[in-house]
Amino acid sequence: MSDLVTDELIELQKSADAEHRRLSGLDGEERRAQWERWRAAAERAQSAVTEHAASAGLSRFEVERAVKKAVRHPEDPSAA
Repeated sequence: MSDLVTDELIELQKSADAEHRRLSGLDGEERRAQWERWRAAAERAQSAVTEHAASAGLSRFEVERAVKKAVRHPEDPSAA
């Protein structure tokens, strides 16, 4: 794993993505409540990305991109 990505960042992004998927098929108050859970999870992930990038002197954009790629495309053959 590169300096851009940590296990914590991956877990936070996975959690945010899972909360987002749970929005499917919901409406009304259920959707609003789930949207709030997704928003909170996404905020935690974004905050952690920002903090990691700042503390490591890395590009926030590059860290976020690397985390999302690691979560959403874990077996990308071009990464080998």
